[in-house]
Amino acid sequence: MPQPLPEWRADRLAALAAPDGWLNLTDRIEIASGNRYAVGRAADNGLRISAGPDHLGVLTVAADGSASLAIEGQDLPFTPIPGAPPRLSVANLILEIHVAEGQPALRVRRIDHPRRLRDVGLRYFPDAPDWVIRAKWQPLAAPQQAEVDMIGGRRETVQLTHQAVFSYDGQVVTLMPTHWKSGAPMFVIRDLTAGSETYPAARFLIGEDVTGSEITLDFNKAHTPPCGFTDFAICPLPPRENILPFRIEAGEKRPL
Repeated sequence: MPQPLPEWRADRLAALAAPDGWLNLTDRIEIASGNRYAVGRAADNGLRISAGPDHLGVLTVAADGSASLAIEGQDLPFTPIPGAPPRLSVANLILEIHVAEGQPALRVRRIDHPRRLRDVGLRYFPDAPDWVIRAKWQPLAAPQQAEVDMIGGRRETVQLTHQAVFSYDGQVVTLMPTHWKSGAPMFVIRDLTAGSETYPAARFLIGEDVTGSEITLDFNKAHTPPCGFTDFAICPLPPRENILPFRIEAGEKRPL
């Protein structure tokens, strides 16, 4: 059953402002597996970060991707987190080993970042019941490998297995979910509101209530990707099929 829109918006805001949300990132620094790095704010560190103590500790990243931070002779391991990068909470920081296309990076979050304490500036189009669409949910004849462009110039290989199909203003619209979030298909879309009213690169939309051959697409829940809030996120761009030649006046507007 799809989550009611007011509850979804409240959860969305809480997730953004959470300690592991997108408002408190301070760094993302690429690293090499099998190396050791002194980490801290001071200039003499191999990995100089923007928050925390001058000399935090020594980061070790193993070839298998596991990592630990040595502080005063004690090795503190990064903990695997389902659906998220391995992380370690230390001082006023959350450290993560984030991997994109095989390239690991140290990602740093400042728990007491002042941005978490102020208004995020989320704005929405008026609620639009007509943009809650029950679409056809069609499996592809065979799974397909596809390359998706990322903000910043990277490319990511994804597997396509389904498509969502519906009609709008007399034309057939086919959307491809390129990613999955918590087991639900995620569509990266762009429409003619992009740049003027919504985030220029894309919005994300999570499919709901998948039952056999149908899926609910509630465009009132279309939202700004992490890259709309921080330069330290890596976000996908929409595939060709998901660039729409009409306006979707529903969902989240561009952050202030």
